This record gives sequence, structure tokens and C-alpha cells, in this order.
Amino acid sequence: MRRFLIFTFVFLLLAGFAGGLGYFQFIVKPEMIKGFIAKAPPPVAVVAVAEAKHEDWIDRIPAVGTFRAVQGIELAPQVGGLIRAFHFDSGQEVAKGALLVELDDSVEQADLKSNLATLKNADMALERQRQLITGGSTARSTLDAAEAARDQASASVERSRALIGQKALTAPFAGRIGLRRADIGQYVSPGTGIASLQQLDPIFVDFPVPEQAVTELATGQTVEVTVDAWPDETFKGKVVSLDARVSAETRNLVVRAEVKNETKRLRPGMFANVAVLAGKTQSLITLPRTSVTYSLYGDSVYVVKPVPAQPGAAQAAGDQQMVVERRPVRLGAARGASISILSGVEAGEKVVSEGQLKLMAGARVRVDNSLALPATLNPLPLQ
Repeated sequence: MRRFLIFTFVFLLLAGFAGGLGYFQFIVKPEMIKGFIAKAPPPVAVVAVAEAKHEDWIDRIPAVGTFRAVQGIELAPQVGGLIRAFHFDSGQEVAKGALLVELDDSVEQADLKSNLATLKNADMALERQRQLITGGSTARSTLDAAEAARDQASASVERSRALIGQKALTAPFAGRIGLRRADIGQYVSPGTGIASLQQLDPIFVDFPVPEQAVTELATGQTVEVTVDAWPDETFKGKVVSLDARVSAETRNLVVRAEVKNETKRLRPGMFANVAVLAGKTQSLITLPRTSVTYSLYGDSVYVVKPVPAQPGAAQAAGDQQMVVERRPVRLGAARGASISILSGVEAGEKVVSEGQLKLMAGARVRVDNSLALPATLNPLPLQ
């Protein structure tokens, strides 16, 4: 009996110890860890900042357009025939009036020789009739018939020369030849395209503008154009004409601008982002687009401010603590990688431009601008 009591006491003692250990491990310890985490300050976030600054912007009308040649044609013969010779290479620059294509004109050349002989005979017959009419040896009607025969023969010669001229294709203006789409010895029908000829400098860009913006447009206004092939380069031009009507289907007015193209990199048919500089210059506060946080509750930015030093607290030089303030903003127009701020931020204030996702109001931060993305990596188009 005594052994049973001792065994029971030891068992209860061990059970109580195990229960207390389990309570500490699964109840008390998690609560202690949770309390320590709650009391611990959040880690300092590393962010990149940008300074709000004044910039002079001109009101812009954005549009999407297409380049077209000032002059562009398809080289095509007026008459059918076999191609005898080419006098150009694909992609070659040609001068105005340069001979480009020759069609076989052997039949027309033979007709020309026959008609020249007929004309010569008609001239001699006319001369004889003139001599006879002077001496009164022939009737006036005979002289008139000789003159008509000479004129008819002359017209036949002109027609043969015109047909021969149609068998030779020349450049109506200076420009660049496209790819050749026919071969020597090939028969081409009238109107068959052989190659394209495009005048590339200057070049037109046509773009539609909503009818609401028609009052802001005028010839002579400057336009800035960017293309996907050279995204970091801006081409400048001038508005040269406005269409005479607004499209009833789209309610857009087509505008045409002329762009200098000395390097001839811009080609007809290329896609173009166009901005018409319309209106007066305005001084606006701007920030990088990446600074703005968009949400259903409104747009905002994180303004970086120094933490006020505590009285009596020692602080190493250059080790000032920074804290962020979430501030609602009203946005204006955007241009490239920048956006204008109409209210909410003053010029000179520092705003977080990279790293907002890990922030909340009042969070402590450390500034490291080496994390900022280059502006050239911003994929947003010019607006």
C-alpha cells in the first residue's frame, strides 16, 4: 500500500510538471513572443526618393498617327510590253527625270521610221504643190490636200514618238526606289506595279484629333513625334494643314504635319506618337510617375520628412532618421516619365519614388537612390 501511494504521488508530480511545461510551451510562450514582436519597432524600409520641382510645360494634344510620303507612287507602265532593261537597284536614291525602266519598243521604232519616211514624202509633195500654185498650174484644192497629208504624216510621227516615250519609265520626282517586283524579259500589263518611289524628306504624319480640340489647333504649331524604332529620340515638325471636315463616324479631325527627315529613317506607314504643342507655357510641379500610388480612395504620395530629434538624445552626424507621411494629391497632365501635381505637394519636398509597396503612414525609412530605375526604362508613352 505504501508503494502504491508513493507511485501515485510521483505520477501526479510528473503529470503536473508535464502539464505546466506544455502550458508554458503552447500558451505562455507564444503570447510572450507575440508581445515582443508587437513591441519591437518595424524594420527600417529602404526607398528611393525624388524631389518635387518646377518645370515649364506647354499644353499638349496627344494623338496617334501614321507617316506618309509627301509624294509617293507605284511605278507602272501606261502600255503593256516586255521589260528590256532596269536602270536602278532596289533601295537606290534617284534624281528627278532619271530613266528607270525600259520596255521593248522595237515595233514602235519601226513604225516611227515608216512614219518619218511618209512625212518626208508628204513634205516634198507639199513643196511641189506650192511651186505649182505660184505658177497657176494647179488648183488650190490640190495644195490644201497636200498640206493635210503632210499634217497627217506629222501627227503619225508624233504618235509613234509618244508611244516610244511610254515604253520608258522615268522618275517624276527625286526619291528612293523600293523593292523591284519584276524581272527583265517579263511581260507587264498596263498599270502593273514594278516598284514604289517615295520622297522621304520631308515626310508627312497624319493623325486624328477629337473635335473638342479643334479650337486649339492652327497651322504652324509645333509637333513632337516619337516612334517605337527610336523611343529615346524626338522628331519635330509643323502642322501644315487641317482637314476640311470632321468625320461623322469618329468625330475626329485629321491633321497633317510635316517633319524633317534628313536621315531618312522615318518611312511611310510607320506608327507615330504625336503631341501638338498648343497653348501657353505653364510652370507646374512635377514628380516621376512612379511616385504616385493609385487606389479607389484617391491618389497619394509618400512625403519623406526627418524625425524630430528627442531632447537629450545623442545622434551621430549624417544618421538622421526619416519618416514618411502619406499625402493625397490631385494629378494633372503626364509627359513621358513625369506627371504634374496640381495640389498636395510643394516644390522642394522629397517624395518616395521607389519602394512604396512596403510603406504605411509614419513608417521609418532609409534613403538609397541607387535603387531608382532609370527614366529610360519607363514604358509609358509620351502624352
